[in-house]
Amino acid sequence: MDQPIPEQAAAALASYDAPLVFALPKGRILKELKPLLTRAGIVPDADFEDEDSRSLRFATNHAGLDVVRVRPFDVATFVAHGGAQIGVCGGDVLMEFDYPELYAPLDLRLGACRVSVAEPRELAGRDDPSTWSAVTVATKYPGIATRHFAARGIQAQVVHLNGAMELAPSLGLSRLIVDLVQTGSTLKANGLVETEVIAPVTSRLVVNRTALKTRPEEIGAWIARFREALEA
Repeated sequence: MDQPIPEQAAAALASYDAPLVFALPKGRILKELKPLLTRAGIVPDADFEDEDSRSLRFATNHAGLDVVRVRPFDVATFVAHGGAQIGVCGGDVLMEFDYPELYAPLDLRLGACRVSVAEPRELAGRDDPSTWSAVTVATKYPGIATRHFAARGIQAQVVHLNGAMELAPSLGLSRLIVDLVQTGSTLKANGLVETEVIAPVTSRLVVNRTALKTRPEEIGAWIARFREALEA
């Protein structure tokens, strides 16, 4: 007599039969990403293009693939925790969270920018950072900032902000900021200068390591498609 499938095993089978979920970042990167998605053969439902749509999950022209539209900072978390099996996120997000569950097989060469240290123009070069024991830093990257300064023997006292970092020094919240920089025009407009580049940043294709082991053919095929789309 057949034994009933245990609840966990049934859930695993249902998960295997379900469409793969591809997490895409909202905003500027998504606009740059759309031509690459097209070359990879992914066409989301029409309402995906409607920025006023309240829907967050969309079917595509592939029965086995859905896409979700989430905040750029959340893509890595969705993929690392298995809510999505594939995603696109910036190298800055990968550095900040450093999830061991993520594998980043492809640099998509999109959204090129850098994570940098900046400080007020009038303070830049006034003293030697190698003499500091501690410094206050405003940033949305507490992990990156803490590790960066710790490697130089400096304790970073982090003021965690999600935006408007450039205001922090002038309002007395911090001496420095660590932020994502593309052109540097926002820094300049707020009296700051870039004093150190921590790391260059581009967008990466990321996959969940467990999903890659359990669904290697499906996920491997999508990695191959994106590799071909990059070379096209």
